[in-house]
Amino acid sequence: MKKLLAVALIASFASTAALADASCPAQPKDKWQKEADFKQQLTAQGYQIKKFKVSGNCYEIYGHDKDGKKVEIYFNPVTGKPVKSNIEN
Repeated sequence: MKKLLAVALIASFASTAALADASCPAQPKDKWQKEADFKQQLTAQGYQIKKFKVSGNCYEIYGHDKDGKKVEIYFNPVTGKPVKSNIEN
């Protein structure tokens, strides 16, 4: 039982640490770019979005870039700038 609890605690801290890496400043939602408009901008840049979601105070996408590489990118929803990205090599 203690081992199970320890594993659960480690997993919860690990997932919190992963989110901490993609830190977007808290902004009022009315300042955020509209999701549909933001998705359209990304599509125009060549991204193929498989999944789009709000992750904390960030927009997050999973999909492919214009070169076909698999991507996971967190964006500041106000500025639209990436704050963290994982791109397949």
